Amino acid sequence: MEDMRPEDIVGEYREYTLTYYDGTSRKVLVTDIETPYPDGKLIVSTTDTEGVITHANQAFVDMSGYTREELIGQPHYILRHPDMPKAAFRDMWETIQAGKTWRGYVKNLRKDGGYYLVYATVMPNFDKQGNIVGYTSVRRKPSRRKMEEALALYAKMLAEEKAQEGRA
Repeated sequence: MEDMRPEDIVGEYREYTLTYYDGTSRKVLVTDIETPYPDGKLIVSTTDTEGVITHANQAFVDMSGYTREELIGQPHYILRHPDMPKAAFRDMWETIQAGKTWRGYVKNLRKDGGYYLVYATVMPNFDKQGNIVGYTSVRRKPSRRKMEEALALYAKMLAEEKAQEGRA
């Protein structure tokens, strides 16, 4: 997975290096520009069991700012915004790997450095023998009030994570 490139970014940006659960890291370039979630649209994607994108609907392509070809084959965490705490995704993975459905509010990073906000429902896909073979994520427009509450909680969680990393 490549670092984000300044020529793809719209506006002034801040640079972060994110390290993902699989040990890879990536330079991301982040702005404060929000792309509003379009009314009446659902963002849908599927991944394999490792979180690699295998399907992206047009709403996902449009909101992410990537082309479908850029998304397919990439880990879903290509959209991870640095404002999202690791614990939120750890909870999601533990839930879906246990065969259950996870729901939560997420701030996603766009290719252009901006962001969009979603209420996500992530569910496991099973084969006929009951084995998990992948995951489907359906995202919808979030309640602004609930999203703001979630972002405030995430800011506290992120501060705690950074404090713990500083002690480690």
